[in-house]
Amino acid sequence: MRFGLFAPQGWRLDLAGIDPAQQWSVMRDLAQHADHGPWESIWVYDHFHTVPEPTDEATHEAWTMMAAYAAATERVRLGQMCTCMGYRNPAYLAKVAATIDVISGGRVEMGIGGGWYEHEWKAYGYGFPRAGIRLGMLDEGVQIMRQLWSEGKANLDGQHYQIDGAICRPLPIQDGGPPLWIAGGGERKTLRTAAQYAAYTNFDGTPDTFVHKSEVLEGHCKDLGRDFAEITRSANYNVVIGSTEAEVTERLDWIQEHYRKVLPGQAERQRKSFASGPCVGTPEQVVEALRAAAQMGMTYAITYFVEAAYDRSGIELFEREVVPVLAESVG
Repeated sequence: MRFGLFAPQGWRLDLAGIDPAQQWSVMRDLAQHADHGPWESIWVYDHFHTVPEPTDEATHEAWTMMAAYAAATERVRLGQMCTCMGYRNPAYLAKVAATIDVISGGRVEMGIGGGWYEHEWKAYGYGFPRAGIRLGMLDEGVQIMRQLWSEGKANLDGQHYQIDGAICRPLPIQDGGPPLWIAGGGERKTLRTAAQYAAYTNFDGTPDTFVHKSEVLEGHCKDLGRDFAEITRSANYNVVIGSTEAEVTERLDWIQEHYRKVLPGQAERQRKSFASGPCVGTPEQVVEALRAAAQMGMTYAITYFVEAAYDRSGIELFEREVVPVLAESVG
């Protein structure tokens, strides 16, 4: 099994209480920790406003972070889960990603999706088109990016984008451009776009849902003549890990108190949400949950530790007692 690590960036209120002037050093140091550890990749979210509610807490911009991490790390791969196609013109986005791929020495992963956070769409003046339009934008945007990365130029007279001779130089270091992660589980459009273009997918890791979405993806692959086995299926996991069940409870208590300080009305709900995930427990319990996910075909776990900016002990426990077991036993 392969592992990615979400870096704190504020979107999930995971930098609250840290002086804004110190937040970059916290994020950079954690990225460099991952760079020297067992992680294959680090990840950020592409959002502008915090969740579960918009607040005045910091949310650092995803592609700015990509450029910063490209310069601050040497080995670990750099992804977004996931870039919203509607937030940036796709030709411009392809240019940004190509530049960062050069800066990083060819380490960019392109996570891309149709977007969903209505509040920030409207707040930033993007409107909020219906889902079919957003997914149409996703499909056309992926076509444009692939052209620019493989040929250095792009033309598209589409329903949503009109690109006329856009040039992308320098080309990305990676041949054909950064690998595409198509995120989302929309069965008619998103998974079909994934079947056509994606190297990776990322959708809900809940067992019944993951199995069903995988079957839909495989069906689209058959229709398009794509080898289903070429696509790596990933999922995101909130990790709450402790050496003992008592330590796990202490971490859940910390989560509740952390949210109480920022969003008191959400504290209990957030505790319950984190407690309900499959990767909650001792290392043995987390290994068991991820082994079960691997049996469904999930071979790339993208992990999130809500306490990462304040306390690395959970990450370090996961590194010592979960990653080695699964890296060896799950291909």
